[in-house]
Amino acid sequence: MPEIWLGLMGGMVAAGATAAGAIPALLGRSMSQRTADTMLGFAAGVMLSASYFSLILPGIDVAETMFGSVWVAAAIAAIGIALGAGFVAWLNGALPHEHFTTGREGADAAQLARIWLFVIAITIHNFPEGLSIGVAFGAGTDNGFSVMTGISLQDIPEGLAVAVALIGQGYTRRKAFFVTAMTGAVEPLGALIGATAVSVSGALLPWGLTFAAGAMLYIISHEILPETHRNGHQNRATAGLLFGLILMMFLDVTLG
Repeated sequence: MPEIWLGLMGGMVAAGATAAGAIPALLGRSMSQRTADTMLGFAAGVMLSASYFSLILPGIDVAETMFGSVWVAAAIAAIGIALGAGFVAWLNGALPHEHFTTGREGADAAQLARIWLFVIAITIHNFPEGLSIGVAFGAGTDNGFSVMTGISLQDIPEGLAVAVALIGQGYTRRKAFFVTAMTGAVEPLGALIGATAVSVSGALLPWGLTFAAGAMLYIISHEILPETHRNGHQNRATAGLLFGLILMMFLDVTLG
């Protein structure tokens, strides 16, 4: 099905954007903590806008068309968001991983090398992004392109922030670039799963859209926003969030 191939290609574009963002770190560029927090705020804004304008609202529209009831559509959206957030919360608790500031989390974290803990943490973050791209392409080409564009735009500064953080933890520039690029590789997988699920069964479309939104909303609240407010740069992070939200809204309206 063309939607599946487009979803996979969209995930690959996002993965490439993550790797491209890490190139300046490979070449020796540095980044201040203030800039890093601003970029992470931008990433949160893009994801927040995509969650609502590209996933939740289309999911409600599709469900209302299917069932002829706004009440049923709202219930499906509520359950889908809760399931998506719950799924990522379960991954967060079940998989061992390590955050740059708060340290190790998850089961048996002490048994793995630190670099793999970072890889798992960033992978948990990136998987919902790929899932969102795939589900959006399953909903329609225009919607898919807007989500892919927004997610890829925020993956560039996010990739740089991750690579710089890894270097700050003592990893070589080459290893930091490789790890950052590898974490982006999960996005095509998530996109393939999302696009396949909603393309095979149209009844899954509203569920897939809202599930992906819930997964991203959990990442925004649990991972990104706390990280941007730990170092005293809340104002810059908030400005980045608003800019990212507005940019993604503009892309969704004009492209979708």
